[in-house]
Amino acid sequence: MARIIPLPDQESESALSDRTAPYDIFSQNAKVTLGYSQPALNAYRQWYPLYEEIEKNIGSRKAYLFGFAICSTIGCSLCTAFFRKLIIEGGEDPEKLRLDGVEKLLFDFGSSIARYQGNIADHVYNQAADVFSKKDLVLLAAFAGQVIAANIFNNIVETDVDEGLSPYLPPVSSIWKMQTV
Repeated sequence: MARIIPLPDQESESALSDRTAPYDIFSQNAKVTLGYSQPALNAYRQWYPLYEEIEKNIGSRKAYLFGFAICSTIGCSLCTAFFRKLIIEGGEDPEKLRLDGVEKLLFDFGSSIARYQGNIADHVYNQAADVFSKKDLVLLAAFAGQVIAANIFNNIVETDVDEGLSPYLPPVSSIWKMQTV
């Protein structure tokens, strides 16, 4: 159960009145909880422009795999469910992902950022730097920071998983299996 109960409907409509279409994909429970503080809500919304730019530069699948790698490493059920939904809606099984070399590199990069709080080994960074432009690396690093912040927020306040994301929660006994193609 959430440590901070989301705003009641009347207050949440007022707090979220400036939302735009891209923000509607984020967890409603997280948005309504963040609605207690407009500056906090605005800060967390900043991951959307970063995500959209990453999608444009490296592709949708790579973008959501990167987000999934970060969230599944941190262990935020709500955020992991969000990216699992994108993977499943893309026609894949999150427990049996088939990754090409660049996707595996990107997945490892995101996992390492999350696991080591950004203090990643030179060889991990250098592999990413060999594939992605400086602009893409800046976008990926900034997005990783925003995603990590969202994971931490949701874990701290124990944001309830939205009903619409519940079917996408990872199985409790999941063993993450990936195959490189």
